[in-house]
Amino acid sequence: MASIAARSLGAAMRLAAPRAVPVAVRAPFRAFSTSRMSLVRKYTKDHEWVDLAADRKTGVIGISEYAAEQLGDVVYVELPEAASDFVDQGDAIGAVESVKSASDINAPVRCRVLQANALLEEKPATINQVPEDDSNGGGWIVKVEVDEEGAKQVDELMDSDAYKAFISE
Repeated sequence: MASIAARSLGAAMRLAAPRAVPVAVRAPFRAFSTSRMSLVRKYTKDHEWVDLAADRKTGVIGISEYAAEQLGDVVYVELPEAASDFVDQGDAIGAVESVKSASDINAPVRCRVLQANALLEEKPATINQVPEDDSNGGGWIVKVEVDEEGAKQVDELMDSDAYKAFISE
């Protein structure tokens, strides 16, 4: 009797077990990456950075890690509002205030502000923690629209190697 129950249970287990899908039947898997390869990060001599999207029409602006270290503990960030007008390269688009000093944030290229990082109003120290992070929890300052003139100006800024050489002088 035990052998009949064991054989019945074994057969039931084989029927209930998931079947392996043959390799040829599996759907192809394609991974999409959202790595920085689609962005071009450039730096100014005033220690701002801009990430220009591959379409060369939008970007993200922030301050460099070097600038964040030099400022010390950031206690206040003045953010711009979204605007309908473009600001010229070098114009102030915001400010950061730390326990050591205050400094303007200048537009690294001609751009129009689309969105400011509201997280910085609540937690300005985020700039000290992740100043060059352009994700949702990062220390970026603004997202911008860039026109043709601004896109050309990006090409004239320093890449990361040139910027590292600049700050080491």
